[in-house]
Amino acid sequence: MRVKIVNRSPYPLPAYATALSAGMDLRANLTEPLVLGTLERSMVPTGLYIELPAGFEAQIRPRSGLAAKHGISIVNAPGTIDADYRGEIRVVLVNLSNEPFTVEPGERIAQMVVARHEQVEWESVEELAESGRGSGGFGSTGK
Repeated sequence: MRVKIVNRSPYPLPAYATALSAGMDLRANLTEPLVLGTLERSMVPTGLYIELPAGFEAQIRPRSGLAAKHGISIVNAPGTIDADYRGEIRVVLVNLSNEPFTVEPGERIAQMVVARHEQVEWESVEELAESGRGSGGFGSTGK
């Protein structure tokens, strides 16, 4: 699938790291390092603008290495870029660790996964069909 992209950063376009990768790394388009204090969040620019086809979204997800090693995540994970959004992709990073973290210019800060989606048309009914799970919620399916 071909997707139009504008890159206003000095960094390369997002790319798949391996042949079977689902996500592409996004980089911080910063002119100087950004220090995130404990529990601090910031909207980090990427310099990227995309035009997705109808029926697709881009999901912005945390990078597992940043999360595991430094406690860096994304507040609204996964973030959604809708097909009709034309603004800059920004990543809402949060520092969940006990120490400040410095985001360097060009650092890989998130992953972007492009996925197909459907839109629903609601059918209002009085009852739902029975299922084996029923109304069982969190933890109802066991360990």
